[in-house]
Amino acid sequence: MPTVLIIDDNAAVAIALEVLFSLHDIASLRAASPSEGLAILERESVDLVIQDMNFTADTTSGEEGVTLFREIRKRHPDLPVILLTAWTHLDAAVELIKAGAADYLSKPWNDERLLTTVTNLIELGQANRALNQRLQRERKAKRELEQNFDLRGLVWQDPATERVLTLACQVARADVPVLITGPNGTGKERIAEIIQANSQVANGPFVVLNCGALPSELIEAELFGADAGAYTGASKAREGKFEAADGGTLFLDEIGNLPLAGQMKLLRVLETGRFERLGSNRERQVKVRVISATNADLSAMIRAGTFREDLFYRLNVIELRLPPLAARPGDILPLALSFLRGKTLHPLAESALLAHNWPGNVRELKNVMARASLLAQGAVIKAADLGLPLAVGNSHDAEPDREAIVQALARANGVVAQASAELGLSRQALYRRMERLGIARTA
Repeated sequence: MPTVLIIDDNAAVAIALEVLFSLHDIASLRAASPSEGLAILERESVDLVIQDMNFTADTTSGEEGVTLFREIRKRHPDLPVILLTAWTHLDAAVELIKAGAADYLSKPWNDERLLTTVTNLIELGQANRALNQRLQRERKAKRELEQNFDLRGLVWQDPATERVLTLACQVARADVPVLITGPNGTGKERIAEIIQANSQVANGPFVVLNCGALPSELIEAELFGADAGAYTGASKAREGKFEAADGGTLFLDEIGNLPLAGQMKLLRVLETGRFERLGSNRERQVKVRVISATNADLSAMIRAGTFREDLFYRLNVIELRLPPLAARPGDILPLALSFLRGKTLHPLAESALLAHNWPGNVRELKNVMARASLLAQGAVIKAADLGLPLAVGNSHDAEPDREAIVQALARANGVVAQASAELGLSRQALYRRMERLGIARTA
C-alpha cells in the first residue's frame, strides 16, 4: 500500500486528508512540524509528501514551507512533494514548482483533483524507482564487464548491446565457432575482436577476410593459399588466411558470399584443421578459431540451395545477434560523442540523432558526425549541421499529444530524460504533461 506523509500543524487538515486517503487504500503518516516530518522521512518509506507552507501562528509568508521543501529536496531528490498553499503565498509555491515541486493545491482543496494528482504521482514515483533500480543494475553489469574483460575500447550504453557483449565474453574462451549476425554497419567485426581479445588465443593473430569483397574465383586462394602457377597470374606461392591465422582467430565477414566450392573446403577445415593450397597436393595442418559474420538470412539461402546446411550448423555453434542501431537507442548519443573531436551537441541535435532511424547503423552515424564536425561553425554542433531529414526545420513548437509522448517513452525504454530530449521538453515539463494526460511510466 502506498504511503503519504502529511506535514501540517493544523490537525483538522491532517485528519481530513487521512480520512480521504484511507477511503482509497492509501496509507498516511502525520507530522505537525518540519523537524518531525524530516525525522519521519529518515526512518519510514514514503511515496509522496504533502506539506503546508506555514507552521508558525500568524505567519503567512510561506518561508517556512520553502525551507522545508528545499531540505526535503536535498535529502530525497526524487520524492514527489505537493504544496498546500493559500493565495497569499501563491508566488512562493510557483517558484517551488520551478524548483521541482510536483504540484500545489490551494486550501480548501478539491478532493477529486487531489486524489488524481496523488495517484498519478505515486504511480510515477514507483515506476521511477523501479527504473532507477534497473539502471543501477545495468550500470553495475557494465562496470563488471569493463573490469573483467577486454572490450577493446567499445563505446556502448544500451542493454541490448550489453546482452550481446555478455554472451560474447562468456563464450570467448570456449574453442567453438561463433556466428555473428546483424545488419551491415552494426559493429560485427568489433564483437569478433572482443571475442579474440578474451579467448585462449588472445596473443595469436587476428586475421580478417571479407568474403564479399573478392571475386568468387579468388576467395579459395585467399582462404587456403595457392602454389605458383595454380591460376593465371600466380607467379609465386602465396600463403592463405588460414595459414596466417594459425594459432589465432580468423574472422570471415560476409560468409554468405562464399561460393559452394569454398563452403565445402571450409567445412573440411573446420572439421579436421587440414587443407591444401590451390595447385598443391600437400596437406597442411592449422589450429584456428573461426568467427564468421553475415547480414544475410542463411536459413533462406539453405532453402534456396546456395548455402550448405552442414556448414551452417558447424559455424553456428554459438550465434550472436547484433541488433541494428535503431534498436539500441541508448548507444546513439555515447557513440556520437565518441566520434566528435573537441565539440559538443546542442540538445536539439541530440533529439535529431535519437529521432533518426539509422539505416546505415553505426557506420552511418560515424559519417554523419564526421561531416557535422567539419560543417559546424562553432564548438557546438546544431541540428542543422547533421543534415538529417528530421534535423532541419524541426522546431518542436507543436505541443506533443498523448500518443507522441507514449511513443517517445517507448522508444526511450521509459527513460524520461531521453524521451524529453526527443520531444524538445525539459524533464519537469514532460512530467507535468504525463501527469495531466494520465501517463504512467513503466520500468
